[in-house]
Amino acid sequence: MANTKSNALFSLIHSLSKSEKRHFKLFASKYGDANDMKFVRLFDLIEKQKEFDEERILEKDPSLKAEQLSNLKAHLYNHILQVLRQLQAAKDMDMTIRSYIDNAQILYNKCLYEQCEKMLRKAKKLAIKSENLSLLLDILKWEKNILTHTIKTGSHRRVNKIIEETDQVNKQISHINAYSNLIAKLNAFYQNMGFIKNEKDYKKAHDYFFKYLPQTKEEDLGFDEQMYLFNAYIGYYFFIQDFENALEYALKWVALFDQQPDMIPVRLEMYIKGLNSLLIAQWKLLRYDAFTETQTRLNALTSQPDITITENVRLILFKYYYAHEINRRFMLGDFSGGIRMIKDMDMDINQFIDRLDNHYRIIFYYKISCLYFGDSQFHDAVRWLHKIINLKDVDLREDIHSFARIMNLISHYEIGNTDLIEYYIKSLYHFLLKKEDLHQYQKSILSFLKALTRYPDETELLEEFRKLRERLIPLTRTTYEKRAFIYFDIISWLDSKLDSNGRTVQTIIRQKAAKRIGKQYPKELLAD
Repeated sequence: MANTKSNALFSLIHSLSKSEKRHFKLFASKYGDANDMKFVRLFDLIEKQKEFDEERILEKDPSLKAEQLSNLKAHLYNHILQVLRQLQAAKDMDMTIRSYIDNAQILYNKCLYEQCEKMLRKAKKLAIKSENLSLLLDILKWEKNILTHTIKTGSHRRVNKIIEETDQVNKQISHINAYSNLIAKLNAFYQNMGFIKNEKDYKKAHDYFFKYLPQTKEEDLGFDEQMYLFNAYIGYYFFIQDFENALEYALKWVALFDQQPDMIPVRLEMYIKGLNSLLIAQWKLLRYDAFTETQTRLNALTSQPDITITENVRLILFKYYYAHEINRRFMLGDFSGGIRMIKDMDMDINQFIDRLDNHYRIIFYYKISCLYFGDSQFHDAVRWLHKIINLKDVDLREDIHSFARIMNLISHYEIGNTDLIEYYIKSLYHFLLKKEDLHQYQKSILSFLKALTRYPDETELLEEFRKLRERLIPLTRTTYEKRAFIYFDIISWLDSKLDSNGRTVQTIIRQKAAKRIGKQYPKELLAD
């Protein structure tokens, strides 16, 4: 079994693009000695493997000795990083600034203070342009160090200026730290429970947020400060289900970049995150036209020549593309089209999901389950729902775990597995009690499903559907109950059961969507 170091090297080599591999070999051949050629051969052998196999490497190249391999692997790993650093330095402003600071330190240690000062000026200019406050603080520290070695006219004014700049940067960093701490705390709340469930949750979130939110004016803040402030507000408003206010702050976030487009390449991940927040708010509020416009902006990023798309950014864009394309299909009621899209993905869906963090994995499992349910493919819906139900970590997104179990019950009813329903009802009831998530919505559905197990005739069955619908409609307007309808349009499912023309749930949702969206609704979906 390969050790951790070997796995890290194997992963690094297999993450390289063709261009990066070519640069690595050029660099090694240009500067390498006989020992360096050994690690190039090691590189070639690992590159051809599907999983790391040390014994196979030693068999393939007898010149590589077992006792040398550990050092060779470390040497190769560091060499690859060195090449990647050189390749990316020209494209990454932060790396360029750091290289200037490193050069300034070298010059300082050589007592070449004026050259050091000149190097710091270059670094400072870029740090101010990109609003990189942490690096700017480091530059100011070095400027203070140099002051004692470069006595000039006006030194007193220079000292005061550096002190003022340092105080201002520290203040800005303090604000950003406060905002990012709030964001982290709200994300932890959200990943644990999803949206707030009751007044107690609301009070906890409200009191915490406004207790630790710095009292500032937006117009007095710098670019990064505003960006993190807007991010904090969005997290708060999403958590309490105030999507109108979340939309307002998401628009402000994106507008920051519209006003300063040169910041997009510098803060690319935060720009993408802002577009993602805007798309989520537009989806929750069913603003289809605005949603598709924002979606076009997000998808166009990969074709912009001044933007560097790293592997990390590529995965983020890939993840957001499919998440929001599924959301668009939900708004249209195009579940069958969503399923075709998933099946036609560039990579196997399971391979894609394996690359996601646990939180996003649960979200995708649920979204895909909803696509299959909406297309009346209930066996497949159950298959994906069980990926959630069988997870050990039920404390991550408790809300999705609850609603996945409800949809699982309804899917089994649709399949005709009435013998399993009683068991699943008991299981769900215990789960909801344990999670303190037994609200009117869940109680109504559990009561309804229990009634179904008594095998009523057709007339009684329709009456049960009608009664459940009447109980649920008022809940769609109730503050802490309406969250349930975000996950699953059970009203449309009930409408399909009560429909005298036998319309499917997909047809009903499409017809509702067409009325809401108007002229922009694809006519071909109504023809299906």
